Amino acid sequence: MDPQILNELITMQMPFGKYKGWIISRLPESYLVWFHSKGFPPGRLGHLLGTMYEIKLNGLEYLLQGLKK
Repeated sequence: MDPQILNELITMQMPFGKYKGWIISRLPESYLVWFHSKGFPPGRLGHLLGTMYEIKLNGLEYLLQGLKK
């Protein structure tokens, strides 16, 4: 996995919607599941949301813990 992606997950804010301003890694799993069912947005944001969905789905949040500090 690209370390830059992990860094973006803990620093980039959601630019729109119900959780606008939230850091992507802190988005609720239910919101990511909703995006998964409706389709992730195109581009980098969609890639990051899809990656965060997979991380939460597979219980891999610990991968981000050391980076948040």
